[in-house]
Parts: sequence; structure tokens; C-alpha cells
Amino acid sequence: MKNLQKLPIYLFSILAMGFASCESDDPVPENDAEVITDVTLTFQELDASGNAVGTPFSAKASDPEGIEIGATPTIETVTVKKGKTYRMNITVTNSIAGEDITEEILEEADEHQFFFVGGAFAGNILTIAYDDPSGELIGLQTELGVSSSPGTNNTQMQIVLRHALDKSYPGATNPNFPTYEQAGGETDLDITFPVVIEN
Repeated sequence: MKNLQKLPIYLFSILAMGFASCESDDPVPENDAEVITDVTLTFQELDASGNAVGTPFSAKASDPEGIEIGATPTIETVTVKKGKTYRMNITVTNSIAGEDITEEILEEADEHQFFFVGGAFAGNILTIAYDDPSGELIGLQTELGVSSSPGTNNTQMQIVLRHALDKSYPGATNPNFPTYEQAGGETDLDITFPVVIEN
């Protein structure tokens, strides 16, 4: 009889230990997202044969606290010309830690990909194609085309960097994939540059 009376106490002790061990075994969620303070787009005009012509120019978005964390970042305007083609390179940095995140994106190319979406691409005001030297679809280097008759002098270019996506997902090979979220993963960067198109 005494043993039966002690049984609930033993059961309670075992259950309490079980809950404690479950709590200690569960990993604490970590936020592994990189802090991005600067995104630089560098443009090089190309001729009909794909040769570089003219002087490269750039536009930059920056926030000293982190583009995704701080206040509204400072974003420079991209100025391009009608009917021209440009090689566009993206550089991503964390000035807080002195890190070149571009290198990390290259090292983890199978896990990262840029998408270029929004009205400028949906309306064919701008066209874009992946042109990474490695042949992988990353988007650090692209070929950007400007319509010869865009119908407007002002537009926007939204750039999204996805991490840990399924690159084999149908449609994900398209840099303008409008429903890129369907390929899974998380967004590391989502920023929109104003674009002015000159004659």
C-alpha cells in the first residue's frame, strides 16, 4: 500500500525530468541573417558585340545600421539611356563588421539568388538576364537592357536576394520570377532603386 501511495510522486518526478530535458535539448532559435549596410550597383555600357564602352558608373543604397534594420536607407538613383545594354554588378557589404558579403554569396552560390521584379521588368521597360562568370544563376552579374521606347522616363528596379531556396523549382531560373517566394527560402535583401531613363 505504501508503494502505491509513492507511485504518483515517482511519476510526477519522472514527468518533470522529462519536461526539463526536452526544454534543454531544444535549440535556441538563432537569427543567422547577415547585416547588410551597403548595396552598390555598378553599370558598364556594352556595345552590340558585348564589348565595354564608356566609363562605368554606380548607384548605392546604404544605411549604417543595416538596410533591413535601420531607418529608411539612402538610395541613389540609377540613370540609364534608352536602347542601351549594360553589364550590372552587385556588391553587398557590411560596413559594421568590415565584411564583404559578396564573397559569402559567391561561396554559397548554391544557396543564394537575386531576383529582379516589379513594374519595370513586368512592363519590359527593363530586361535582365543572369550573366555570372561562373555560369551559376546568382545574379551578382547580369545583363540589363533598356527599352528604346519605354513609354516613361521614370521607373523602379526592385532587387530581392533569396537564401536557401530551391533553385530547381520551376520558374526559378527566370531572374524576373514574380512569385519567387514559391521556391522557398528566406529574403536576405529587398530593396528598390529609382530609375531615370534618359534619351
